Amino acid sequence: MQRKALALLSGGLDSTLAVKVMLDQGIAVEALNFTSPFCTCTGKNTGCKSEAVRVAEEFDIPIKVMTKGLDYLEVVRRPRHGYGKGLNPCIDCRIFLLRKAKEYMTESGADFVITGEVLGQRPMSQRRDTLRVIERESGLEGLLLRPLSAQFFEPTIPEREGWVDRSKLLAMKGRSRKDQIQLAEELDVRNYPCPAGGCLLTETSFVPKVRDVLDHSDELNLRDFRMLKIARHFRLGERTKVLIGRSEADNNLLEAAAQQGETALRWVDGSSPLGVVMGRQDDDCITLAAKILLRYTKAEPGADCAVKATVDGREQLITVANEFSDAAVEPYRV
Repeated sequence: MQRKALALLSGGLDSTLAVKVMLDQGIAVEALNFTSPFCTCTGKNTGCKSEAVRVAEEFDIPIKVMTKGLDYLEVVRRPRHGYGKGLNPCIDCRIFLLRKAKEYMTESGADFVITGEVLGQRPMSQRRDTLRVIERESGLEGLLLRPLSAQFFEPTIPEREGWVDRSKLLAMKGRSRKDQIQLAEELDVRNYPCPAGGCLLTETSFVPKVRDVLDHSDELNLRDFRMLKIARHFRLGERTKVLIGRSEADNNLLEAAAQQGETALRWVDGSSPLGVVMGRQDDDCITLAAKILLRYTKAEPGADCAVKATVDGREQLITVANEFSDAAVEPYRV
């Protein structure tokens, strides 16, 4: 009887190798990929989802893509095991993903779960003690196989039952990717775009934006976090902020993402970035947002300027003084 593994596949090198090691042992594999607004692994016009799908197609295995939804955002807000150096709840994140995998096992018909985790590679979530915690709290004790570091752990049920050959599993350890790259060459695994993909929640420059959303939201939603990757962000009030494009690409994304009731702003008399006011809308906030917008135009300092404000297709012109210096803008910047 052929056994089946459910693989957490990001599309990066480690998870790709874990899948290949299982396939080479004759194990059937189904991939499970999770999308996140916090992934830094963005290849040319693609992301980790696209890379995971590409790997699954190359290996001719089925793949299911799941979104880390609102329940995941609550994990980010209140992680039981705390944060890393930023707002990264790495231990709780792994537990979350593996619990989802455990729930999907019955539907997929999988016998066990595999991941590309490597002992000691990540300082928070891949220590020996935390790996045990993750396995226990995910409910996958004995059924979670980490092929790249299996030799450092007690045999799992798939190994003890002879479903997989333990002698063909690996003993990788540490942060270097040298062994993985060598194994990729041996197994003819190529075109891996993000051997060390990461998470924006670990980046200190990104953390204030995430914290700002957490601190100013009654209810969390995925859109607010997706928008953090584009434009300049300015906090105007407890429930209001303005996003101002940094490039034409930003402007296009902001225009496409603007929702009903939100105000789009542009300077009328010259080249202008697009500003979008999100959250509660009132005249004072719109005026403040327009002043910040003018800082990023070539409008004459101190001049009264016409700014077009568009809400749900309805346009009006407002007159705003271009009076903000760099120093005046900074207190609002997120």
